[in-house]
Parts: sequence; C-alpha cells; structure tokens
Amino acid sequence: MGEKIMDPQKVADRMRGLCSRREYCRQDIMKKVLAALGGDADEAGRIMDRLVEEKYIDDLRYASAFARDKSSIAGWGATKIRYMLAAKGIDRETIAAALQEVDEGKASDRLEKLLSAKVRSLKDDPQCRMKLLRFALGRGYQYDEAAEVIGRLLNERD
Repeated sequence: MGEKIMDPQKVADRMRGLCSRREYCRQDIMKKVLAALGGDADEAGRIMDRLVEEKYIDDLRYASAFARDKSSIAGWGATKIRYMLAAKGIDRETIAAALQEVDEGKASDRLEKLLSAKVRSLKDDPQCRMKLLRFALGRGYQYDEAAEVIGRLLNERD
C-alpha cells in the first residue's frame, strides 16, 4: 500500500511529541502507532505501555480536559460528553470521575443561555416547545432539566 513502516523508537518519539502538545486518549494514539508500525500490535503495545508509564498518555487527564472543554466551550451536557468519551474507549469509572470536574451550576446557566437564544429564534413557531426540547436533548442535557428550563422560559415569554 505504500505505507512506510517506521522504526519503533522514532514512532515512540513522534508520539511523545504529539502528546506533549495536547491531550490524547489511549485509543487515538494506538491508532497512530499501529499505522506507523504497519499493524505490528506487539510493538505497538510496548510503545503504548511506555507512553502510559512515562505519563504522556493518561485517559483520566484526557477525559477531564475533554469534559471541561465540551461543557464550557461547546455547551454540551453530561449525557453527550459521556457518550462521546465512551466512543473513544474510555471506561465508565474514568468518565464518571471526569464529569465530577464539570461545574453543574455553570452547565445549567449554559443550558439556559442556549435555550433563551433558541426561544427568540422560534418566537411564533407552534412547535416551539418540542423544538427546544429536541435541541436541548441533542446537546446532551437531561430531559427533566431541559423541560424545567423550557417551561420557565416559555412562561416568561408569554
């Protein structure tokens, strides 16, 4: 296929460089290592073990950074964050620990801001409540939490 198989030491050094610039989860780096080594799983496993031992890869650190960023910058709720981290191969305990670091008060404020902006864009829409609910659920917020905020916003609007 034309894929050049690299020297394991060079691969490890390249991964150290990548991991020192930003957080990666174990699964992301494993894909890169396997590709660079032409699929040699044994050597890839040794490199991964070294990177974890040297603290270049830490799934809890990655999950915590991911949860903070997606919550504060992207406005995602805990459900969507949990789902996306699970898709990256992060275990449940690590995800739960990472979500502990997300400020629930700020998350509620973000939900309120997102929905109040959306309410304004849907002012005369007869399906406003359903569209708001779908929007909030798509962002990863719980039904009960979203329904409460939506009810309050629509009462204020009317």
